[in-house]
Amino acid sequence: MNKTFVGVDPTASRHPFTYAALDQDCRLVAMAAGEMDDVLAFLADHEITCVAINAPVRPNRGLVRAELQKQRLSPGHLRGADVRLAEHELHERGIAISPTPSRPEACPAWMQMGFAFYRRLEEMGFNPYPAHTPTCQWLETHPHAAFCSLLGQIPLPKPTLEGRLQRQLVLYELEVGIKDPMTIFEEITRYKLLKGILPPDLIYAAEELDTLVAAFTAYLSGERPEEVVAVGNRDEGQIVLPVAELKDSYT
Repeated sequence: MNKTFVGVDPTASRHPFTYAALDQDCRLVAMAAGEMDDVLAFLADHEITCVAINAPVRPNRGLVRAELQKQRLSPGHLRGADVRLAEHELHERGIAISPTPSRPEACPAWMQMGFAFYRRLEEMGFNPYPAHTPTCQWLETHPHAAFCSLLGQIPLPKPTLEGRLQRQLVLYELEVGIKDPMTIFEEITRYKLLKGILPPDLIYAAEELDTLVAAFTAYLSGERPEEVVAVGNRDEGQIVLPVAELKDSYT
């Protein structure tokens, strides 16, 4: 049976969705950007083991706020409580990610696109990980938290060349079948650097790297589930990350 593991990133940019697919040998077999229907068409045409999405599955259900209220904290301490438990747990470890509001209309566009994508997946017969069926599973992950966990520290800024090199290198060192980012240094000459001419196709774009780490998380979840960890509450939405356990602090 051929296995395919997919990472999906909703961005609400010019191309609303970016996706990447790895095969059962963890080699990159597809990467593209487009509309939601383009991603769903790709999933429908392949035997998908697991798809990992860089977006929350639903708004928060007030679990963090309820817990803080039990502690009888002052109203000032409740600021920032409009988050999911998964986001709160990561923030406590020094991994800051976007909070998911409790009201859908208060969620940014990319989150709302994610909500819609999960609904479409369920209509196609996908089930939340871990499911009893070996195929057609979905899970939620987060690219920044995933790279933090893989590196053991906060990565360099994502928009920068060095930040992209760092992210691509950690995936390459983990034997994800992608381009070797170190090849760029063989291509750069003094003349090219002075002219600002850098090889455009050796280093992946930031959103592509986000989909690759999501696809790698999907791959581990399907092939080596003992090497992933989930944080948060299952009913509210768990974030799955590509390490066996998390550090207490990443700062």
